Amino acid sequence: MGIEANETDHPHSHTELCEAGTKLYTSALRTGRIARSEAQAAPCLIDLALLHPDPDDTQWLRPVPPSAALAQLLLPIEREIQDRRRHTVALADAFEPFMAISAIDPPTTHAITVLEGIGLINATLDRVVAECSTELLTVQPGGGRPAKTLSEALNRVQPLLNRGIRMRTLYQHTARHTELTLNYLDHVGPEVEVRTLEEIIDRLIIVDRKVAFIPARSDRQVALELRHPGLVEYLVGVFEQFWRVAVPLNEEIPYENKTEGITGVRRSIAKLLVEGHVDEAIARRLGMNVRTCRAHIAKLAQVLGSGSRAQLGYLIARSGLLEELRTDPRD
Repeated sequence: MGIEANETDHPHSHTELCEAGTKLYTSALRTGRIARSEAQAAPCLIDLALLHPDPDDTQWLRPVPPSAALAQLLLPIEREIQDRRRHTVALADAFEPFMAISAIDPPTTHAITVLEGIGLINATLDRVVAECSTELLTVQPGGGRPAKTLSEALNRVQPLLNRGIRMRTLYQHTARHTELTLNYLDHVGPEVEVRTLEEIIDRLIIVDRKVAFIPARSDRQVALELRHPGLVEYLVGVFEQFWRVAVPLNEEIPYENKTEGITGVRRSIAKLLVEGHVDEAIARRLGMNVRTCRAHIAKLAQVLGSGSRAQLGYLIARSGLLEELRTDPRD
């Protein structure tokens, strides 16, 4: 029972030699043996085969000579090195025919690379963003992002801070009221410039105006890595256009509540309702959940005195809300 307790409390892996083990092994080498009871304090000595039972008296342990112990411990490591060398040679032999093909007919560029799986997408993003040297542009649609996603984003951006890199991010207005997003922005600090819009495009990340990432499927499990200069330049232009009309995070959204009880968000919903969009599509475009969207629609109906969805469209058109939207380019 005493030995088991000591092994449980041993403060390190049994493949390491601790301070107690070092002292006991030194003592054993000098005196030729140590009592078995003393070795209970350092079970690593037995695991590393530095002690073996005394054939004349089982109450004692004798030290294995250092040279023999070292050779025994190095043997599996040397075998592993040899195995890895053989594996390296095998891989080189397997890829040699492809190298010859590549030399004969090299690809022109990797203008568009398809990334399948969230693991590969995140790994590629981490690698490319880590190499950023001048500018990082991002568009993050929707309201609040999950805590895990924000944690990944924080880990990705933190190494860029204090390096003179300009970082700009576009969110939707609804992100202004999301605690997790605001906490994330507090962590990254003022080096990341943030502006918001009522509606923006799907997710976009541009690194140094040379590489861009966009989703290729609605479930975000497939993304495209774009390196074609023309495509990247076009996406930069799209970002800059949105950036010019977006509202800085530290400024109030310039809603003009000309109709009492109808906020800027509800005016945007009204516009999409008249265009024929269903609740789910409106919620997705404005970065809110469907329940919140329907609550705004209900408030619209109450303010305008509508008793049905069809009547609501008519009343919106008659109220002048759509004219207000057309005269306010920042909504």
